[in-house]
Amino acid sequence: MTNYEMKSKVMSLGNRLAAKGNDRSAAFVQAWAIVKAGGLEMAVRGVSFGNRQEALRRLATYNPGQIKAVLVPEPTNPVDPAAIAVMVGVNNGRGLYRLGYVPRTLTPVVNAMRGQFLVLQVLEGEIRGARLALAV
Repeated sequence: MTNYEMKSKVMSLGNRLAAKGNDRSAAFVQAWAIVKAGGLEMAVRGVSFGNRQEALRRLATYNPGQIKAVLVPEPTNPVDPAAIAVMVGVNNGRGLYRLGYVPRTLTPVVNAMRGQFLVLQVLEGEIRGARLALAV
């Protein structure tokens, strides 16, 4: 990534974070850290419910490149209307499975990474254990 591309991504992400009510200076520090790291890695929350541990064991049998993770906002979630579900599937598999959720503290950051569009942008990442990596 060129210096110009990096600065452009930092400015874009920093402005989106600041627009969501964050302190402008802190928003740009956070944006710089995310872009410099090449993305954001987070623990997926809620993986201990239901048969999600079995799903993780099954996912571990696939190569990481075969696993697709999609982030889906859940505005009708009764516990947290800002919740973002982590849905996973395997290439050429049947449908997606709810593995868990983006941590509540990171939902504003993930929303800012999605962009300023009203239409959901699909973010794909790599699942390693119960962690999700999002590239910028």
